[in-house]
Amino acid sequence: MSRRKIDYSAKIRRAAQLLLVQRHRKPGVKGWELKRALGRNYLEIIKLLDEELAKFGFKIKIVFQGEVDASKAKQEDYDKAYYVVTFREPAKVSDIISAGWRIDDLGALAAVLAVINSRGGRVNRRDIEKILGEKLPKWRVDYLIDKFLRFGYLEDEDGYLKIGWRARVEIDLDKLSMLILATPIKESKKSEFEN
Repeated sequence: MSRRKIDYSAKIRRAAQLLLVQRHRKPGVKGWELKRALGRNYLEIIKLLDEELAKFGFKIKIVFQGEVDASKAKQEDYDKAYYVVTFREPAKVSDIISAGWRIDDLGALAAVLAVINSRGGRVNRRDIEKILGEKLPKWRVDYLIDKFLRFGYLEDEDGYLKIGWRARVEIDLDKLSMLILATPIKESKKSEFEN
């Protein structure tokens, strides 16, 4: 085996260690951290690691800071971006629930993300509270919004809620919107006491 292949093997192993072991409160690693640990060609190493992780159903997702078009990203955008390992295919609901999520929390998160996504990416917090308040008590609404903010699924910008970094990593927002649009609305059965 050539020295270059051995060197790449060690760097791929190091990249896996950096990405899979959570060291910060926020999962993932910044590009500049990868560059410091792996060298200037860290993007090539990340691509090779992504190919290996595909065998196990995982992928490396790159989340750029701000509004960066991936096709026009520069080296400095990659250095500032977050690199996170996530599922290649959507996770099963049973797996998510066994990870500690309640089904009504997932429904609330899906509703909030769909509303924000459909309204251009930014919605007044009071509007979200009103929407969730139609189905949940006020204390639960406040708890859920705070939980989504704390976990990074939402971001608060002067009283307006935006889609957070973690939602962009873990959730296919376009697919979520399509699933919601494709779900038929069931008419509620009339009570036998109604005319």
